[in-house]
Amino acid sequence: MFRLRMPVLGAFLLLTGLLTTAGAQRATALPGDLWFDGPAAATLTVKNGQFTDGLGREVVLRGYNVSGETKLAENNGLPFASVADAKKSATALRALGGGNSVRFLLSWAYAEPVRGQADTKYLAAATDQMRAFLDAGIRVYPDFHQDLYSRHLFDPDSWYTGDGAPKWAVDAGNYPDEYCGICPFWGQNITQNAAVTQATHDFWHNKHGLQEAFLTTAQKTMAYVEQNLTDAQFAGVIGFDPYNEPHPGTLDSGQTSRTWEKDVLWPFYEKFRARMDAAGWQDKPAFVEPNLFWNANLDFQKQEGGLLDAGKIGPDYVFNTHFYDQKAISGIFMPGKAGDGQYSTDFGVVRDRAAAAGTAGIISEFGHPLAGGVSDKAPTVLKGMYQALDSRLPGASWWSKPTDSGPVLSGSQWQWDIYNGRHKELMNGNPDKVLTHGDAWNDEDLSAVRLDDSGKAVLRQDARLLDRVYPTATAGSTVAFTYEDRSRDGSTTLTWNPVPNSLPRVKELVGSGQYALHMWRSDGSSAPTELHLPASFPTSSTTVVSDLGTTTAPPSYTKTTPIAVADEPGGTGSRRLLLTAPGSGTHYALVTNGAKAPSAELLSAARTELANWAAAKAG
Repeated sequence: MFRLRMPVLGAFLLLTGLLTTAGAQRATALPGDLWFDGPAAATLTVKNGQFTDGLGREVVLRGYNVSGETKLAENNGLPFASVADAKKSATALRALGGGNSVRFLLSWAYAEPVRGQADTKYLAAATDQMRAFLDAGIRVYPDFHQDLYSRHLFDPDSWYTGDGAPKWAVDAGNYPDEYCGICPFWGQNITQNAAVTQATHDFWHNKHGLQEAFLTTAQKTMAYVEQNLTDAQFAGVIGFDPYNEPHPGTLDSGQTSRTWEKDVLWPFYEKFRARMDAAGWQDKPAFVEPNLFWNANLDFQKQEGGLLDAGKIGPDYVFNTHFYDQKAISGIFMPGKAGDGQYSTDFGVVRDRAAAAGTAGIISEFGHPLAGGVSDKAPTVLKGMYQALDSRLPGASWWSKPTDSGPVLSGSQWQWDIYNGRHKELMNGNPDKVLTHGDAWNDEDLSAVRLDDSGKAVLRQDARLLDRVYPTATAGSTVAFTYEDRSRDGSTTLTWNPVPNSLPRVKELVGSGQYALHMWRSDGSSAPTELHLPASFPTSSTTVVSDLGTTTAPPSYTKTTPIAVADEPGGTGSRRLLLTAPGSGTHYALVTNGAKAPSAELLSAARTELANWAAAKAG
C-alpha cells in the first residue's frame, strides 16, 4: 500500500486546486476517548490478511448500508434530507444497532449531473452527512452505488427503476426501450433487460468515454472528502468501494465470466486504485467486488469468479462481496426456515477466497426482506448470516473444535433507512407513481430501522439479533469466537449454540441468557482487546469469566484493570468491554448476562471448567 506508484502528483495538484478546501486540518478527540482511542485506533490498514488498526489490533467491522435512500430522487441522491437526520441516524445506529461502521452510498448521477462538472454542492452535502457518522465514532467506507446501471434507462410507467449513471451517460448511447419480459424479481433486469445489458457493456468498454468520466468524478469526490474533513475524521474513512455489484452486462465473443473479471474488471480496479492514490487516499484500501453472481446459491445463477486471477491483492485491496439467500427469497427453492449452520459453507468460501487473495474479507451487503411473502424467514435467515459472520462453524460443533472457527468476518447489513415507510418518491419521475411504503425502490423492504410517529428511530428487527457482542479490536489474533444472541422468531427463542452439558457450571452461569466467548492470542500490546457490549448487557448484569479474572458488574477502565467497561467513543451511549492481557499467550473470556449476582463459588467453578476446556482445545 505504501509503495510508490505512477507519477500522479501533477494531476493531483491540478485537481485539488479546483476544489474548495476547509483550511488547515486539526486532530480532535471524540467524547469517551481513552488513551488508546483517536486517530491511531481509527486508522485502518490490511496486515496479515486482517483489518488492522494503528495500534496493531485486529479489527472487525460491523454495521449497515447508509442507505438505499441514496438510490432515490427525493433527497437528491443523498442518504439523508439533512445533517440533523444524519446525526440522528448515526446515534441510533451506534446505540440501537451496535454498528461501528457504515458503507456510505454515493450517486454518480448527482456527483456529475453535467458531463465533466463535479457538483460541489452535492459533494459538500454528502461530506457533511458522512461527518455525522465519523463524529459518532463510526468508521465509513463510501460506495459509488449502481443498480441496473441508471434510473434514466427506465420509462415513467415502468415496473422497475435503477440508479447510478447520470442522464447524459444514458443519452450518449442508443439503447433499446427497456423491457424485462416475465421478471417477478427486479434483479432479473441485470441479465434480461437489453437496455441494461447494453449500457452496462458500454461502461466496461469505455464507450463514449463513460468509464473514464466515472473515474475522474470518483477522483474529484475522493479529493473533496479528503480536503474537507479534519485529519481525525479522515482517519475514520477506511477505504472506498469503487462499484456496486459489477456484472459484464453481455460477454464478448469467446469471453467467460472469469476472463471478464481478469481482462476487464480487474484493470478497472487498478485504474480506480491509481485515482485513490492521486486523491490522497494512498493508505486506504479499495473494497473490490467480484462478479456479483460468483457466489450465488442458485446453480442457474452462479457464474465463475471471485477475482481468481488477481493474485495476492492485499494490502491495497479488500475482498468485498455480497450475499443474499436467493433460495430463501425466491419462496420456492427453500420451503422452510434457516437453521443452525445454514450459511457456514457460503461464508466459509468468502473467508477462503480472501485468504487466498492475501487480504481481509468483508460481506458489504447481506439481508432479507422484512415484508412480503417470504418475510417470515427473516429472523432465522438473518440469525444464520450473523452466526456465519462470527464463525465458520455451526453451533452444534463449535465447542468441540473451536480452533476451526476461522477469522471473524466483517459485514454491513442492508440496510439502515430511517425513512422506511415514509418516502415520497416519484418513481422514474412519474407524479402518478408516488412511492411511500417500504424502501420505495423496486418493492424492497429491508431496512432494520424506521422513525416512529414522534420522529424517534426504532428498530424493526429483534434488538438481540442486531445489537451483538463482537470483537471490535483484538490485541493479537483471534483463535475462536461465538455469540449466542438468543434472538426470536415470533415467540420462539432461537438457541443454536447452547453451552454443552460437559461444562455444567458454565451452563448454570449462562442459564437462559445471552453469551459470547472470545479466545485470542495476545501479542504483548498494552492496548486492550475490545468487545462491543449490547444494550442487553448493562454493566450491573454483565458477568465475565476469563483467565484474566472473574467479575460481575465490571468496573470502569483503568490501565491496571484487566477486565473493565467504558463508553465507546462518539458520545452515543454505546459501551464496550476492555480486556487487557499482560505479555503474550492464549486467553479466553466468557461474557454473559445470564446470571444475577452469581456466587464466588460458581464463578470459580466456571473458570476452572473453561480453563480446562481452553487448554484441551487450544493448547
